[in-house]
Amino acid sequence: MLTSSSVLLWTVILLLAIYFAAVTWVGKKGRAHSQSMSGFATARGKVSPWLVGASFATSYASANLFIGVPGLAYEHGTAVLWYTLGCFGVSWVGLLLFAKTFWRYGKKFGHVSTLPEWLGKRYNSKALQAIVSLLILFNVYYIVGQNVGLATIFETVIGIPYFWGIIIGVAITILYIGLGGAFAQIITDGIQGILMAITSIFIVVSFFWTIGGGWNVFGVLTDRLHSIDPNLTAAIADGGPYNSALAIMAVQFLLFSFVLMPHLLNKVLSIEKEEDLAPFTLSAGLVLCIISTLMVLGGLAARVLFPTLQSADAAIPTYVIEAFPSVIAAIMIVGIISAILSSTDSLYLGITTSIGNDLYRVVAPFLTSRKISAQVLDNKSLKVAKGSLIVVGLLSLYFSLERPESLAFLIQFSFSAIISGIIAPITLGYFWNRANHYGAIAAVVTGASLYVTFTSLSLIGNIFIAMFLSAAAAFVIMGIVSVLTAKAKEEKLVLWKSG
Repeated sequence: MLTSSSVLLWTVILLLAIYFAAVTWVGKKGRAHSQSMSGFATARGKVSPWLVGASFATSYASANLFIGVPGLAYEHGTAVLWYTLGCFGVSWVGLLLFAKTFWRYGKKFGHVSTLPEWLGKRYNSKALQAIVSLLILFNVYYIVGQNVGLATIFETVIGIPYFWGIIIGVAITILYIGLGGAFAQIITDGIQGILMAITSIFIVVSFFWTIGGGWNVFGVLTDRLHSIDPNLTAAIADGGPYNSALAIMAVQFLLFSFVLMPHLLNKVLSIEKEEDLAPFTLSAGLVLCIISTLMVLGGLAARVLFPTLQSADAAIPTYVIEAFPSVIAAIMIVGIISAILSSTDSLYLGITTSIGNDLYRVVAPFLTSRKISAQVLDNKSLKVAKGSLIVVGLLSLYFSLERPESLAFLIQFSFSAIISGIIAPITLGYFWNRANHYGAIAAVVTGASLYVTFTSLSLIGNIFIAMFLSAAAAFVIMGIVSVLTAKAKEEKLVLWKSG
């Protein structure tokens, strides 16, 4: 805790005050662009594609890459690098493969604002759109993970109690997202991406004076890890989630699929022109490369320097405090906090826009006998989306009160449940003309349900393998249901013609 260093403590507080004032100001500037449901959800064409790409990378990173995954590296060693390296290599390949086709379909469907709306229009199914919007509520657990990471930083660094750290993080994020919507989220994430990249580079540079060994610093780090426990330098760890070749393959499948997460694909929908996709994907790849591959090394260094930490998730905050002069450490701590907020704001925006655009907007016309005009429905959907920020914030606050054992596992549970449901409808929606809404709905329900069943009942111990098998089952079910329902339609058409 930094209370022992008044210079460091007050520098962090001052920088945080400036940072929170800046993001709130950006939120106010974005108010002009968030007066419609589409503007609130995507701010399409209002932000440079380079900045949108950086926003994609920072939203991807979150507390998971800056706190959770380094914590896993602290516990399980170099085997965790399979996850980290896949974040850049495999995920970026996934983005390159999916982005252009997803954008073109979105343009064809008439400027869709969310992933559920994209699926609803692709399969001509309001029911599918509403079901996927409910599935996205799993992201509340993702937000809980961000809350826990932020509270851990506040508690470790400033001495703010865990409970109040959560309240501060939730309140600030809701404030600027409620004011500025996607415009505020993308701009602030772009700024946060710069801080995150600087922080990641500083972590690795510091090895020269914390670990030592000159240009052989990584050799020294490996030797010291091996002396603590040979398992810490194994390519496949004996314990933890990286304990087999199958588990590592499942991790790569998850990371390839992760770009399909609704709060990330919404960034693609923020691009106005197709030629802007090139700078968007390049920016996303460059920033993601830096922040995904460097920070986890700090978790390995922390294991060497501080081998008896009570919580593995405290590895990075502890390392920063001990390794850097006060002012530099303060800047880096704010960079870590910005990493957490960069994903939290994107998740809040994704959930609330889905509630307004994909749930309320779809269901509301069926709940009244009067016809609702498109403009009135858009205005009400926007109000519902902004109002649900408070509800989602309070819900995430409630679930955050009890600190989870592993921040990384909580976050990975949430997005794995969503990916298990949506990967088949999205992928087959690109490549298979016979894919229909019956198959898509069956895939969403099957994939998500199986994943929750596998993990909650401990039927499959490894969360990555559970996600891989659930997603595979969703592909099979979607194929079978689509073929059978297509045949049923053809038979009905033949009977009708013959009659």
